[in-house]
Amino acid sequence: MAYEMYIAIFIVVAILILFISGVRIIQPYEQALWIVLGQYRKRLNPGFNWVYPLVSDVIRLDLRTQVLDVPRQEVITKDNSPTNVDAIVYIRVVDPGKAYFEVVNYHVAVLSLAQTTLRSVVGDMELDEILYNRDFINTKLRDILDHSTDAWGVKVEAFEIREVDPVGTVKGAMEEQTSAERKRRAAILLADGQKKAAILEAEGAKQAKILNAEGARQSKILEAEGDRVSQILRAQGEAQGLRILSVGSVPLDKKALTVLTLDMMKNVANGQATKIIFPMEFSKMIEQAAKYLGASEKIPEIGSPMDTEKIVGTADEVLGRIPRPEELRQELQSIEKEMARETEESLKQAEKIKSSDVPELPKKKK
Repeated sequence: MAYEMYIAIFIVVAILILFISGVRIIQPYEQALWIVLGQYRKRLNPGFNWVYPLVSDVIRLDLRTQVLDVPRQEVITKDNSPTNVDAIVYIRVVDPGKAYFEVVNYHVAVLSLAQTTLRSVVGDMELDEILYNRDFINTKLRDILDHSTDAWGVKVEAFEIREVDPVGTVKGAMEEQTSAERKRRAAILLADGQKKAAILEAEGAKQAKILNAEGARQSKILEAEGDRVSQILRAQGEAQGLRILSVGSVPLDKKALTVLTLDMMKNVANGQATKIIFPMEFSKMIEQAAKYLGASEKIPEIGSPMDTEKIVGTADEVLGRIPRPEELRQELQSIEKEMARETEESLKQAEKIKSSDVPELPKKKK
């Protein structure tokens, strides 16, 4: 009985071991291929799976994006410039069956294909194109690799050139070229700045001459206007003096003229002259002058002020209209406003001349 019980326990334990050995747990990011005695059965999805023990083979494949480092290699470009290039490839398994059954090792296959394709594409381009058109190269290489690896169940998600390193002699030539290009740009910028400075200086001198000429013109206009007002006032004063003299000469008689004549002779005698010549008929001249002025030997009766106004007119008619200081000030202000307006027009005209004469500087290409 004990022997039979041991055999039963052994059989139960063996069955449990065989059952446990057939359990397969697949991770969420994996898929597995179930092969029984060399024959493909199906794919095993993530989670709990049970396969035939001892005769089953389960191949796990990672479905996550994988990064492959393309080894550094030397490539001869189209312009015969030796260059060291390395890159990285991002791939993902989309069909586990093809990735396992169609290619021995898809990692090695993708890396080898990436190396040869990179050498082929870079070899058909010049060094400057490789340095400045990396996006184009990456896109082209990704499309070529993705098309080639489609039969392996692998998708190439991205291809990135990590480094382009020309050899020592080529790098030295590139540095000299860059230095020469920078010197050329500096010379162009310096010449452009000198040209602009010369144009601005000439424009400033031109504007200064225009403003000086305008100031001189305004000054002459103001001086002429002042002279005109001064002459008008002087002539008006002289006219008013003559009118006042004519008013005062109305009641003069012979005696008054005699007194004025003697007073004149007194003033003449007080002068600096050493010789004074009087005409022979001096008395007759005085008499004729007195008659011409309306004087008589008899003293006329002095009438009322109304009689005088009847003879020579009213005081306003005799004196005329004298401009007040406020009126003269207003007239000068109006002249200054007119000058300011003309100055503003001249400045606008100068700006138009400036915009039409100064040539537009060429824009620099970025």
